[in-house]
Amino acid sequence: MPDWSRFVELVRNHQRFLLTSHVRPDGDALGSELAMAAVLESLGKDVLVVNPFATPPGLQFLDPAGKLKQLGADVKAEQLDGYDVLIVLDTTAWAQLGVMGEVIRTTKAVKAVLDHHVSADDLGAELFKDDEAEATGRLVVESADQLGVPLTLAIARPAFAAIATDTGWFRFSSTTPETLRMAARLMDVGVVPAELYQQLYENDTLPRLNLIGCTMARAKVEMDGRLIHTYIERRDFEAAGAHPADSEDMINMTLAVGGTEVAVILVEQQSGGFKISFRSRNDFDCSLIAQQFGGGGHKKAAGAFIDEPLVAAQTKVLDAVRAAMR
Repeated sequence: MPDWSRFVELVRNHQRFLLTSHVRPDGDALGSELAMAAVLESLGKDVLVVNPFATPPGLQFLDPAGKLKQLGADVKAEQLDGYDVLIVLDTTAWAQLGVMGEVIRTTKAVKAVLDHHVSADDLGAELFKDDEAEATGRLVVESADQLGVPLTLAIARPAFAAIATDTGWFRFSSTTPETLRMAARLMDVGVVPAELYQQLYENDTLPRLNLIGCTMARAKVEMDGRLIHTYIERRDFEAAGAHPADSEDMINMTLAVGGTEVAVILVEQQSGGFKISFRSRNDFDCSLIAQQFGGGGHKKAAGAFIDEPLVAAQTKVLDAVRAAMR
């Protein structure tokens, strides 16, 4: 469990806070940032949220006030001097921090991390981690409780999105009775799950649907149907007219095939190389495989990056998975 007394001390003793999260952001990353910003602002703190990426179109609805800024586009690095505390949410990996990595390395601010992933690099930060938490969004709500901050809709809505997306809308095995009790607390504040679900999962564009069709059409199963894998190349995004963020959640779709236990998807990045995502619904430890490629995550969901051409990347990644499944 995190040392919340120390986190409370950190917040109480400082005024200016800079928040950031990982590249290729998901609902937990952005939802946790926005919820934490609302917690700190309720205490009268000055808060700036700066990320190494533009907010994906499908998640912009979480930020109607436009609090999420992009380094280099909205804010310059020199404007980030003078902050008292820099909080990294939902990652402890240098490789996932993009251009914010240099800011984190050189800042004079006190550094802190709120995260629920198992793997961790040394960011020179105080760690407030719980790898048994289903989402970083939970840690933000717990921090609000420890700080004596009453939950408001500005906190609850992004926190609910963070928890709901990282639990696959409460269907992953990481969902516990405590998960649902926390979701109920957030609903009591005014969160309407049906509205969030519609915006998250029933607001697809035709380009994303075309990309899904292309990706699922090339999916293959092997090892007696236990392993399913597919891939997306940059030209697939171009052909479909899709955004890079449109590949989000496709890995989970592959596990809808009956009999599959482990899923792998390789997604070519705009700058080259492939993001690898691993999922399982048995005792297969995705985090151990991801660590072989410099990544990490959870037992049932993990990711990494490999800077290889498609065929070489597929060979290395799938050989490692096959060996671990035997």
